[in-house]
Amino acid sequence: MAKEYSRTQRVAQEMQKEIAIILQREIKDPRVGMATVSGVEVSRDLAYAKVFVTFLNDNTPEQVKTGVRALQDAAGFIRSLLGKAMRLRVVPELTFAYDNSLVEGMRMSNLVSQVVQNDRLRRGTIPADDEGGEGKED
Repeated sequence: MAKEYSRTQRVAQEMQKEIAIILQREIKDPRVGMATVSGVEVSRDLAYAKVFVTFLNDNTPEQVKTGVRALQDAAGFIRSLLGKAMRLRVVPELTFAYDNSLVEGMRMSNLVSQVVQNDRLRRGTIPADDEGGEGKED
């Protein structure tokens, strides 16, 4: 059973690389923009794959929805190119989903930086006019 799991992981990693290349080189739809494949989850039987993407330039929820919809519309084309690039008996059916972990990670990082700066201001470690908070460390 562990061997089957490791195979699905290897297939998922290879699919992530290949789909990223396909998105970069083959997809010309302007709705997709700068899409990055952040992960792929493959079912045990390799029949289905959920592809997690982030968009570097699209920050509004409407732009994200449009980008995911465009990728889903191109899923058949991407799947056919994936079939040519990978040696699989059956190429998984692709479903695209937005991965908000990058946005959440940046938000959390900003919150931590803000708390650290507020703490330093409260303790008087840095002057109040230093807005960056990225100067000298303690």
